[in-house]
Amino acid sequence: MSEKIAVIGGGQLARMMVAPAVALNLDMHVLVEDDHSSAAQVTPKRLVGSPKDLAAMQKIAQDCAVMTFEHEHIPAHVLEALGEKVDIHPSPQALIHAQDKAVMRRRLNQIQAPQPRWKLAHSLQQVEEFGNDVGWPIIAKTPTGGYDGKGVQVVSAASEVAPWIEQGPVLVEEKVDFDRELAVLLARSPGGEVAHWPVVETKQENGVCSQVLAPAPNLAPALSERAQEVGTMIANALGVTGVLAVEMFERDGHILVNELAMRPHNCGHWTIEGAVTSQFEQHLRAVLDLPLGDTTARAGCWVMQNLLGCDAPEATAGRRAALTRVPQAHVHLYGKEVRPGRKLGHVTVGAKDFETAIDLAQEATGILKRGGR
Repeated sequence: MSEKIAVIGGGQLARMMVAPAVALNLDMHVLVEDDHSSAAQVTPKRLVGSPKDLAAMQKIAQDCAVMTFEHEHIPAHVLEALGEKVDIHPSPQALIHAQDKAVMRRRLNQIQAPQPRWKLAHSLQQVEEFGNDVGWPIIAKTPTGGYDGKGVQVVSAASEVAPWIEQGPVLVEEKVDFDRELAVLLARSPGGEVAHWPVVETKQENGVCSQVLAPAPNLAPALSERAQEVGTMIANALGVTGVLAVEMFERDGHILVNELAMRPHNCGHWTIEGAVTSQFEQHLRAVLDLPLGDTTARAGCWVMQNLLGCDAPEATAGRRAALTRVPQAHVHLYGKEVRPGRKLGHVTVGAKDFETAIDLAQEATGILKRGGR
């Protein structure tokens, strides 16, 4: 008899859990925003509803072996109300560190994880004082609700965050002059087993991840080891279960923790083709406390390129041309309505060197973006 697993959220991350769930003979049920969402298109066992609706959450949780998430935007009071009735991974006590950046920063301080200088500002005067202390410009973030560049801005004067601070405290951080951005991806089971994929380099476009290079090129072995040690320390200290992504800055041979995500993450999409066990299969294994899979990267250099927006009415318009002209490309389309800058899919390419892999991945995404031209 297959085990029922409830996944909250109907986006592309839930969509990409479907294939490994089928392979593991799991009875996967998804709470989706509507019948046209990315995950709803590929799973018959779905419930349309909101994670803010306790009745919908209770319904999908009924008789499930475990509940997990493809995004962090689940109200704490809803999870608390579910209480002892369902096994939740990651737990609400862990998940809060991905939901509230101020809570995360305080906890990282307590465990002495390296991070940028920061302050939770309750007034424009406190923002001004912080900026004068660390140097302008600074980074301002809403503590909750932000993702993919939303709720984050670079500011050169305290007055620029006035609309935010009227609504509540603002997290302000030093603007790190980093050499590059890295990400540690790992999985942790309830029993404490931890498995890491290689550290990757990430590149952003307008606050959204546009490209991932795996393994991170020219990364000193000692720094790679340090990054993974910090990732493991965070996972253990916070009691994370499932996949954990730790976004980091590399600066002068050191790392600083930027943000956390407790779910499969954009920085790990390359693992579908590029690693022995994908992040999506591993997340399911971890939350069910099954033995974790081998995270070894397959031979070569791997590049994941996001498809951000499309000139055609549908992202599938360029699919045939992309597959024909770049047969090395692994194309993943999410079934989303086209909007400017929206993540519509991704392309992964493996090659002997990064230059070749980048060229091919960008060629394929360029064809898709242009609708086949």
